[in-house]
Amino acid sequence: MYKTTEIASSDIPSDNPVHQRLLYPYIHVSQLLSGNVLEIGCGTGRGVGVLADAVSDYTGVDKNTELMESLSKTYPKFKFIDMFLPPLKDLPSNHFDYVVTFQVIEHIENDDFFLAEAARVLKPGGKLYLTTVNKKFSLTRNPWHVREYLAPELRDLMKKHFSEVVTEGVHGNQKVMDYYEENKVAVKKITRFDIFNLQYKLPRTWLQVPYDIANRMSRLSMSKSNNSLVSSIQVDDYFLSQDPDNSLDFFYTGIK
Repeated sequence: MYKTTEIASSDIPSDNPVHQRLLYPYIHVSQLLSGNVLEIGCGTGRGVGVLADAVSDYTGVDKNTELMESLSKTYPKFKFIDMFLPPLKDLPSNHFDYVVTFQVIEHIENDDFFLAEAARVLKPGGKLYLTTVNKKFSLTRNPWHVREYLAPELRDLMKKHFSEVVTEGVHGNQKVMDYYEENKVAVKKITRFDIFNLQYKLPRTWLQVPYDIANRMSRLSMSKSNNSLVSSIQVDDYFLSQDPDNSLDFFYTGIK
């Protein structure tokens, strides 16, 4: 039910490289977190189990009643709230030790308010860990995204709300980049038919279903032509990079 290409599923073999890429930040921050943690945009709960042993309290919020109810049953000691973001309605100020939000801000209309709310609920000295896609590496317009960023753009916005901002990246080894280049070829085989460049002219909501179909076709094509590469990529093929501008994703740390 939730296995769109935008979410990426651990159960669909052709989604594996994307799933591993999205899993990596959770593995990384699980070594950094403790105490009371809020995840903004917990989705299907990809990272909840990874973070579970590192935290004493966990609250996950997302805009899906059914998912939040399902996660509440799976993790009865944790709290899950169905919430349209922002604001972080009814969550107290200066309350959480850490806030985690991975691949969420690109979906938010009011990104400034989103960051203001993340800062509000953090304790003084608390940290926000945030990832989002690097616009430079996008192969086509993603109509599920309100916007995408270049490295300095989101850093400067975060500086309005956090006393210190560290910009790093999530990148991949040669195996990952081989997949990226092959996927680029597969995507071009589809987008070459967009001779009028409609992907950048039509309202993004009109394009979401066609995009998902085309993206699924591209991933399946990759899996069929080079399944050994698609299936072999694991979470440790990704790493934290000090060159965010040339990384697949950005990894920002905001300190309140």
